[in-house]
Amino acid sequence: MRMILTLCASATLLAACGGNDAALKKGREAPLVTLAAVQPARFVERIDAVGTARANEQVTLTAPVTQRIVRLNFDDGAYVAKGQVIAVLETATQSAQLAQAQARAREAHQQLERLEALKARGFATRSAVDTQVALAGQANAQAAEARAGINDRVVRAPFGGWVSLRNISAGAVVTAGTEIVTVSDVSRIKLDFPVPETLLARLKPGQPIVAVAAAYPDQPFRGTVDTVDPVLNPQTRAATVRAVLANGDRRLKPGMLLTVTIESAERTVPAVPELALVGEGENMFVFTVENGKAKRVQVRTGLRQNGMVEIVDGLRAGQRVVTEGVVKIADGQAVRTGAADNAKGRSGAAAKADEPKAGGKAG
Repeated sequence: MRMILTLCASATLLAACGGNDAALKKGREAPLVTLAAVQPARFVERIDAVGTARANEQVTLTAPVTQRIVRLNFDDGAYVAKGQVIAVLETATQSAQLAQAQARAREAHQQLERLEALKARGFATRSAVDTQVALAGQANAQAAEARAGINDRVVRAPFGGWVSLRNISAGAVVTAGTEIVTVSDVSRIKLDFPVPETLLARLKPGQPIVAVAAAYPDQPFRGTVDTVDPVLNPQTRAATVRAVLANGDRRLKPGMLLTVTIESAERTVPAVPELALVGEGENMFVFTVENGKAKRVQVRTGLRQNGMVEIVDGLRAGQRVVTEGVVKIADGQAVRTGAADNAKGRSGAAAKADEPKAGGKAG
């Protein structure tokens, strides 16, 4: 009985050792990797910036003199036409001065007519006529001054646009320079943004841009580059670029921040997926497979867009590189490629594992 137990234990131990050997053998199998061909891809050089929206035209209308406001002729956020009266200040004094000046002008002209008639008959001198001409001119100037004083107290819109919120009321006494309202023409928007001097060569007037506002993240606004400031900021070494965007729906407001994207150049060049790259310091490498072994190849890369990396040098179009499994391999290591090789390896191992079982059944 004791001999039977010893034989059983020995058989069990041999079976366990055989299983460990199989596991070790399986662990030494070459790693499975996936290959992909180097293919042409489209890359676009872009300039990204953050800009500030400005109105096409904007002005803050202020009181020209110290006076009481008689009438305001606008509502909050309303549209005003060019030349429309915005506010009227008290003009009683100036109106009285105008009436007096006009009366003096009429009297001076009547007197001038009488003197010219007398001079024609030889009863008035040329000197008297000239003096009266001067008096008539002086009266006309006083009338014109009174009219100008009245016009100064009528505030008009210099261009068509939308007014800001009203913060003043009729009847208030304002001093010279007091803000009455801001008029903004936002039918189009001027977008100013900085661009480093190293990128200015990529810009030119008429170049299309795309801008996105935080208020409308899903709605891009399109426009064109209008001009580049000829003077650079000495602190930032950047120039201000002004683009113009249509704003017919008035969604964009002056003062908004927008992210700007400008496509300056595009090209179609060989590229590989980002997963294929392995970095070592400042150098980049990919793995190719030659005769069943991994080969590390140094490459020079360019732009990265949409999960692809531009290959400037080191690979040619159509060449196959490892895209999955790069972390499991080293230069010169044997590798397996594709699911077919893996399936073949698994079927061979299964056949070997079945052999002892078949022999057991025969015995």
